[in-house]
Amino acid sequence: GGNGGEGVGLVKISPVVSEALSRGKAVVALESTIISHGSQGMPYPKNLETAKEVEAIVRENGAVPATIAILDGVPCIGLSTEELERLAIMGTKAQKTARRDIAHVVATRGNGATTVSATMIFASMVGIPVFVTGGIGGVHRHGESSKLFSTDIGTMDISSDLTELGRTPVAVISAGVKSILDIPRTLEYLETQGVCVAAYATNEFPAFFTNKSGCKVPMWTLSHLAPCRADTPEDVARLIGKWDKNITGNAETPFLLSRVNELTGGASLASILDIALVKNNALVGAKIAIALADLRICEGDVDPEH
Repeated sequence: GGNGGEGVGLVKISPVVSEALSRGKAVVALESTIISHGSQGMPYPKNLETAKEVEAIVRENGAVPATIAILDGVPCIGLSTEELERLAIMGTKAQKTARRDIAHVVATRGNGATTVSATMIFASMVGIPVFVTGGIGGVHRHGESSKLFSTDIGTMDISSDLTELGRTPVAVISAGVKSILDIPRTLEYLETQGVCVAAYATNEFPAFFTNKSGCKVPMWTLSHLAPCRADTPEDVARLIGKWDKNITGNAETPFLLSRVNELTGGASLASILDIALVKNNALVGAKIAIALADLRICEGDVDPEH
């Protein structure tokens, strides 16, 4: 606990998020790397404004936003306005924190901006089933043959996001992976990890800045291979609900976004698109969280009077 929050072990949950969870209301987890490391060329206070706008979209669509970060060694689920501003001012001084970094940041009482994998862990820990982000990491192109330290050893660069998706029961709403990555291998790896991949209102897996990747989102049925498509928030909620019942090289992207900004003469097209995608995903994610909360009430998993 501390600072007015309610804690689960060593995790601090804001009072608003804690109350929403206890009542079975819709809560949407948000990562904090977009505030400190995402969208290169987005300095303070623009990063703070963006974080507030994304949270506002979640609220306007009926859900409770829970931005996640580690502050002074304490994982925080749901940040106050003051905490959001502190993280925004910190910028890249906050450590970009994936699963492997959590222990170090907590043990040293450091400040960490959570990536997809770390945000999923903390969301799952407190029972938040839906998480919204811009895009996820994937399998890098030519990873099996790229040079490492001037040798011919393949780096096999695979984002920890993919393994986290296979081990942590949280639905991640994203714009897919960036087109610079190897999308077919990413989908193959997700299949290996047992991850259910569904496309919202399309049959095609998105490639972040573009909705066309040339890769279908497959799902085996009893008779044939068909796209796993969901056209409404309720469709996605039912998919998550069924899944719930059965569940027993991080510097490259910032460099590329920064380089795009340089080549566009400061137009920051990548930054603008990145923010727009996150905002749209926040809208969709909030609607899905609402539909899932309603579904759980209908199925008796949550007592609405609690």
